[in-house]
Order: sequence, then C-alpha cells, then structure tokens
Amino acid sequence: MASTAGSGAIHVALTFDDKYWAPAYTTMRSICMVSRRAKDFVFHCMHVGLSDRHKADLAAITAEFGATLLYYDLDALGILKDRIAKLPRVGMHINTPIVYTRLFLTDIVPRDVERLIFIDSDMMVRADIAELYELDLGNYPFAAASDPYRTGFQTGRDLKPKRYYSTTDLFFNAGLLVIDTRKMAAIDCVATITKMLTPEEVAGLYYDQDILNIVFRNNWYVFDKLWNLQNPLPAHEVLDPYVVHYTGIHKPWLLFKKPAFKRMYRHMMTNAYYYRYLRERLARRFGLSGLLR
Repeated sequence: MASTAGSGAIHVALTFDDKYWAPAYTTMRSICMVSRRAKDFVFHCMHVGLSDRHKADLAAITAEFGATLLYYDLDALGILKDRIAKLPRVGMHINTPIVYTRLFLTDIVPRDVERLIFIDSDMMVRADIAELYELDLGNYPFAAASDPYRTGFQTGRDLKPKRYYSTTDLFFNAGLLVIDTRKMAAIDCVATITKMLTPEEVAGLYYDQDILNIVFRNNWYVFDKLWNLQNPLPAHEVLDPYVVHYTGIHKPWLLFKKPAFKRMYRHMMTNAYYYRYLRERLARRFGLSGLLR
C-alpha cells in the first residue's frame, strides 16, 4: 500500500463488521466533530463483510470533514485464520473473531505509520484525541486507561487470582490504545502467550484483552480514565468525560436502554442513519426484509 504517513496525519484504526457500520460511523464522526484537525485523520477501517452500500454511507465522513478512510478486508487478508487457531474460540459474548485484530494491527497498517490510535466502534469521543496522538510514551509500547473491572478479569470464582495475574497490578481496557507501532511490532503476542500459558489456561482467556494484558504486564503507559469512561450511565455525564465507552448492555442505539449522552449519540449518528440502522437490526432479528426498503 502507498504511503499514508504525511507529516500531519493522525492515524486511527477501527474494526467492525457490516452489522456494526453505523456505530463505527458514529465513532469516526465524533472524533472529527470535536477536533480542529479533522482533515488530518486517516481512518484505517478493518472490516469483515462490509457492503458497498454501507461503505458509501461511511464516505459521509470524508464529505463532511475531509478525513481519509482506508479499507482493509480482513477475510481477504486472511489475518484471522491460522494465526488465531490456538486462541479461545469466540462464543456467545464475543461472537466474531474480529476481536483478535488488535493483536495484528502493526501487520495490517502501512509500515510507515509509526503512531496509531486504536478505538473500539462502541465509543463516542467528546474531546480532541489529537492530544492523545501526541502523547509521550517514553519507552512504553502503548498507552491505555485502567479497567474498573480489572480485579474480576484477574481472578476466577470467589476472586481467587489466576496464576498468570497479580491483583496488585493494573489491568487496562483495550478499547482505546495509543500505539508505538515499532515497539508493538517487536512482540509476537500469539507466540508469547502460547509459550507462557498452558493450553487449558489459554482456552480460559478473555480473548485479546487478556492476551495483551498478560504479554505487556506492567509495560504500558497509563492515561486518564476520562479518556475511556466505561459503561457510562446518565449520572456520569457530570464528569464531562473525554471519551465514553458503551461497554455492557446499555448501548445508545438500543431503544430501551439509558446510557449517558444517549440523545447526543443519536444525533452524532444522525437521525437518518440512526433510524435506518434501527430498521436493519429489526429486519435481521425478525426476518422483516420489507423494513430495508
């Protein structure tokens, strides 16, 4: 792929499938909406099965803000096949192997991209992440926010610590990462985790987030939790968070859930896309193809 690393470019990676096109659009639009450098954003859209129609919908980001969108078909790249064969199979909670893409970001983006922000597609940005892009990482390979549920991830039943974790260590949420691609590329996460853990322990991991936390234990820069406020509810709005991360069941695109900034999120998605996305989800769930017309 041709060089994309202009002197002013801000590189952001997202992963999503065709069913998640509208949340991905909302995340990108929110990033541009609150930044004075909207035209500098280069969005690396790593997708599975993205339809031409939805790719055309995402092009609205370029039309509105002048940002650049680059697409990577993960099925065509074959990045999620043999390389994840020894990792936990996706199940009910995580139902697509696309979650493992974070382990291979530096293999996917062009080699001249030295700094990369990864952001989940269920996040809405409320402050300029260009500030994060300029963060001094020192010798750390990436920066992240600690996870408020970290002790639960580090332990099992009755909060008994797992062999490969210490409850005195921090544990990061992988939804927003600021990555030094040179340092990250130097580590083969899959080879490292399969060497460190038994096959039984690997089978019990919480997908890529556990893998990254184990491989990079105590080797990451900690930034403010307001850059990744998880499971945000209306009471959290008073905190004026920089980024809200809709973990858990309170998704802002669901009619009967009440997360923080729900009305703002709908307008960030735009009414046209919000209601079309609602029709698409209803059509898939109930087989009502007429709603897609």
